[in-house]
Amino acid sequence: MNSKFDEKDFLACCGSKKFAEEMASSGPFANLDQAVDAARDIWFNKVDVNGWLEAFAAHPRIGQNPSAKHPSDASVQWSKGEQSTAMQTASDSSLQELSEWNARYWKKFGFIFLICASGRTASEILAELKRRYLNRPLVEFEIAAHEQMKVTELRLAKLFSTKVKDASISNENTETAAKKAGEDRVSIIGAHLTAPSESAAGKTHRSRPPITTHVLDIARGSPAAGIEVRLEMWKGNQPRPLFGEEDVSGCWVLEGSSITDKDGRSGQLMSMIDALNPGVYKISFNTGKYCPSGFFPYVSILFEIRESQKWEHFHVPLLLSPFSFSTYRGS
Repeated sequence: MNSKFDEKDFLACCGSKKFAEEMASSGPFANLDQAVDAARDIWFNKVDVNGWLEAFAAHPRIGQNPSAKHPSDASVQWSKGEQSTAMQTASDSSLQELSEWNARYWKKFGFIFLICASGRTASEILAELKRRYLNRPLVEFEIAAHEQMKVTELRLAKLFSTKVKDASISNENTETAAKKAGEDRVSIIGAHLTAPSESAAGKTHRSRPPITTHVLDIARGSPAAGIEVRLEMWKGNQPRPLFGEEDVSGCWVLEGSSITDKDGRSGQLMSMIDALNPGVYKISFNTGKYCPSGFFPYVSILFEIRESQKWEHFHVPLLLSPFSFSTYRGS
């Protein structure tokens, strides 16, 4: 069943007017997955910096209630729900500390601290705020954009769930099935965005490979296209390669390779599997070919995925300049 929503509906999911306009013109969507795919493309490829900042500004600061003057009643209610765990676990002192760190964050970065707060306690959010405060502005700006996308996906799931429930009221024969479909969609997205765990069937339903990357050329301020990327996994007698020792107890096995596109994103680096094999992975970038005069002939990033994380998504980007690089775990 195609679901038709207007700009106001999508503005409740993301406070960028450009995002809402593009989503409304791209619809109707046959299902939630189709809407989420469109949302990701629009948010990362069509909404500019001003649109990102507009979306950030539509959120209340963590620990504060949303403004009653917000143009979307649905957004206000969803925001309260998303912060409910934080508010229920906060003390007067932790709320005061959140307020102080929110102010510090704003002074450094110029936008509010944004995090997908659903299911997170006040202490967890405060710890993340303090950790991210140490980031460089460019890195933090992109992290905030990914957190906004998490919130958007969660709210799209709620939007579609509401549509399903409305349809079920008008058709008693399909009431049970429609309601269950809506709840399943919310649970799938919600589990992906907060703390993924195994479902009763032991599987999730991915719409993208579990490990992805992109490259941003921070010297030029643009995506880095045409960089060769390889994803490998450690296999051997030892569970991981040992620092400072020769790799005689195992080897790296190629999972897949690709080349970054015009948006700096790699193609599919591994199969579309539900559960990742726990272990140590390595993403390597042929930076020397991209920037022959640079300091790095290539860059390799090693990271470990544990058993408890095998249902999660791992986005491991590279922020590159001729003489420096950095990375972080995104989503």
